[in-house]
Amino acid sequence: MQTLAGPALADDAPTGDRVAVNGMQVYYEKSGAGDPLVVLHGAYMNIETMGEIIPILAENHTVYALEFQGHGRTTDIDRPITYPNLADDVAAFMDAVGLARADVFGYSMGAAAGLQLAIRHPDKVDRLVAASVAYDAEGWQPEFKAFIPQMTVEMFVNMPFAEDYKRLAANPDGFPALVEKLIRLEHEPMQWADDVKALTMPVLIISGDADVNTLEHAVSMLRLLGGGGMGDMGKPLPQSRLAVMPATSHTAVITQAPLLAAFIEPFLKGETPKGMFD
Repeated sequence: MQTLAGPALADDAPTGDRVAVNGMQVYYEKSGAGDPLVVLHGAYMNIETMGEIIPILAENHTVYALEFQGHGRTTDIDRPITYPNLADDVAAFMDAVGLARADVFGYSMGAAAGLQLAIRHPDKVDRLVAASVAYDAEGWQPEFKAFIPQMTVEMFVNMPFAEDYKRLAANPDGFPALVEKLIRLEHEPMQWADDVKALTMPVLIISGDADVNTLEHAVSMLRLLGGGGMGDMGKPLPQSRLAVMPATSHTAVITQAPLLAAFIEPFLKGETPKGMFD
């Protein structure tokens, strides 16, 4: 097991390891202490690019941050990247590291994978935090929906994170193949409303007010989960909730770690702000 440099003291530094999952060698880092929390990154990202939110969450949780198929230090396989596949990978990863259940925090692609994990493997998810997510392709912003047909491999291989990929990847030449799979992922159908409505675990939806998903879609998701009604009427609030980050684009959601943690921690603890009638 490799000990990696981290922001905490040496004894608290993340430890990195690999585990066999569905034909891949999945890289993950474990840090912190407390109840288990699985952290899932976005497309084209890795553990490092999730930034400061992981060490902050590790102050109160045992964090298992993994890298998805073909991302970071995890190997790729001859298989499409789909949200159900990613969800099944997370479930198999949890089995491999001995996690029967855990809270889950996902961002962007990781949030959609977390949502599918909750749908496909509900017994494995205690509470789900889903940042910058949609449950239906119609929930994406019009600008993003218009951009999807224009996506090309060449467009992405010239971006700065293409060079960063080579630094960590098991196959430094595998980036174009990864891009092809991620472009195809954007064309995958997403119509999960009935599945979301059937979820029973608490879900925290986090959205920037200028995110890739529309605000209306985030509110629609909250309503599917039983939220969005009036409080202070003698009934307990629903367990699911919505947090909107002001002046925040999609890529700026993950850069605001203290604000994210301020939303996430009370939710994971089941804390609800008290009103005057409580």
